Amino acid sequence: MAKKLLPQSAQPAHLGQKSILSPEQIENPRSILDTFPNPCPDRDYDIEFIFPEFTSVCPVTGQPDFATITVRYIPDTLCVEMKSLKLYYFSYRNKGIFYEKVTNTILDDLVATLKPRKMTVTGQFNARGGTYGTVTVQYPKRRTRRS
Repeated sequence: MAKKLLPQSAQPAHLGQKSILSPEQIENPRSILDTFPNPCPDRDYDIEFIFPEFTSVCPVTGQPDFATITVRYIPDTLCVEMKSLKLYYFSYRNKGIFYEKVTNTILDDLVATLKPRKMTVTGQFNARGGTYGTVTVQYPKRRTRRS
């Protein structure tokens, strides 16, 4: 039985290509993300990607920060292509950025690209100074009461 290929316009740009990021992609990581049409857009279902090799740099000390980034979402019309997501994460390898900012930026970039029905991004950062850090952000935003 022959494999059904995606139309040329829907072919992911990174799949099957050498994984080298340009300075422009590192400057604008959102541009790295590829999508493909949701094969079951009439159904709500969860997609979860766990990336245990995330690294960025502390903007104060310059020391590396290691984390596991988990993305869980319910797609609407688009899904993210996994290799492009991995390359997107690699773009943060040498960036000085706080835990809170990088986790929120990942959510913002994925929401802008995919327009999902729902998404949660969790960054579980390895211990530094004896303390682990976990940042969880959600779309749509949780409603909070202000006093």
